[in-house]
Amino acid sequence: MPGRPSVLFVTDLAYQARGRRYCDEDIFLSSRLRNDFDIALCHPLDAAALMDTFDGVVVRNSGPVLHYQKEYDAFRNRAAERGTRVCNPLSGRADMAGKQYLLDLTAAGYPVIPTIDRPQNLGALPETDQYVVKPMAGADSIGLNFVSRDQLEGLTYGHILVQPRIDFRYEVSFYYVDDAFQYALHAPEPERRWVLEPYQPTEADLGFARCFIDWNTLGHGIQRVDACRTQEGDLLLVELEDLNPYLSLDHVDDPTRDTFVASMTTSLHQFLGISPRT
Repeated sequence: MPGRPSVLFVTDLAYQARGRRYCDEDIFLSSRLRNDFDIALCHPLDAAALMDTFDGVVVRNSGPVLHYQKEYDAFRNRAAERGTRVCNPLSGRADMAGKQYLLDLTAAGYPVIPTIDRPQNLGALPETDQYVVKPMAGADSIGLNFVSRDQLEGLTYGHILVQPRIDFRYEVSFYYVDDAFQYALHAPEPERRWVLEPYQPTEADLGFARCFIDWNTLGHGIQRVDACRTQEGDLLLVELEDLNPYLSLDHVDDPTRDTFVASMTTSLHQFLGISPRT
C-alpha cells in the first residue's frame, strides 16, 4: 500500500528469560503494529544485513547484547553510517550505553542506589551487611554477586560496579513511550521480581520517574524506569532501561494495552516521518 511504512522488527523469539516470555510479547506487538506498518521480524544477528530495505528498525526483546557484542557494535556502526532510523534511537544515555549512567547519576545527586567503581570511593557507600557487585556491561542479572564489606577490598576493580544491597519493600517499574507515561507495575514480593501487579503511581512517584526520562533526553522510543521502595518510603532508581525494555504487557488490562499500542504506533509514524494512512 502506497505510503505504508516498512519496519524491521528485531527480536530473539527463542531467548529464554527468567520469569518472562519475550516471544509472546513480541508476537503480540508485531501483530498489532501490522495494522499500520509492513513488518518483518528478524533475529538481532541478521539486522545489519537486512535493515537497508526498510524505512526503520525497531529493536524490541533482542536479549542481552553482551551475548553478541561484536555483531551489535557492527549494527550500530552501520546504522550510523547510513543514517538508518533505529528505535530506540542509538543516542540513549542509560542501559544502551552500559552502566556508566549509574555512576553519573550518583555523582550528580539523583535518587539512585549509590554506585561506585573504584576502591578509593568505598567510603561513599553506606554501611550494610551485604553489597551488590555487578559487571559494568552486565544485563539480566548476569554476573551479579553479593559480598560482605570485608570482601570489597579484595575485588578486582575496573569493570565492575558496587552498590549497597538495599532492604526494600518492593520494586516498581514505570513505562514510557517517548516522554509520555503509559502505566506502572510493581512486584509486591521482593524475591519474586517478575510476579507483577498493576500499580497506581502518586504524583511524587511520577515526578521521580520523569526526572530520569528528562535526563536521558531520548526524543522517541520506549523506556522503563525501575525503582525500589525503601523501608523509609523513598524511591531509588535501580535501572533505566532504554535499549530493549521488556514491557510485561501480559500484566495490564486490555484498555491499557490498546493505549500503549496506539502510543507506540503514533510515535513510530512521527519517528519515521511518514504520515499514518487514512
